[in-house]
Amino acid sequence: MTLEDIKAAVDAGQTVNWANTGYVVHKDLLGQYLVTYVPNGSCIGLTDRSGQRLNGKETEFFVAQSKDGAENPGNQSRPDGHGRGVAPGGAGAFPL
Repeated sequence: MTLEDIKAAVDAGQTVNWANTGYVVHKDLLGQYLVTYVPNGSCIGLTDRSGQRLNGKETEFFVAQSKDGAENPGNQSRPDGHGRGVAPGGAGAFPL
């Protein structure tokens, strides 16, 4: 997904994930797009400081499937089957 696709999906109320379903993209009260690691609440900006470059690859972002759709509940992998770990307390990670 492109940066514009991600923002449009979030603004439309869709759940956008990065790398796996543990990471959720959302918009905060200040209008900033953030990626939060749900299990521990750490987050990072969707983009670098310029606002132009994603903090992740376009291919790693996806819209979550509905529970009655093709999603496998409990599956923490991206649609291509590859997951990504998390580095607790990594640079740029801030608690909510």
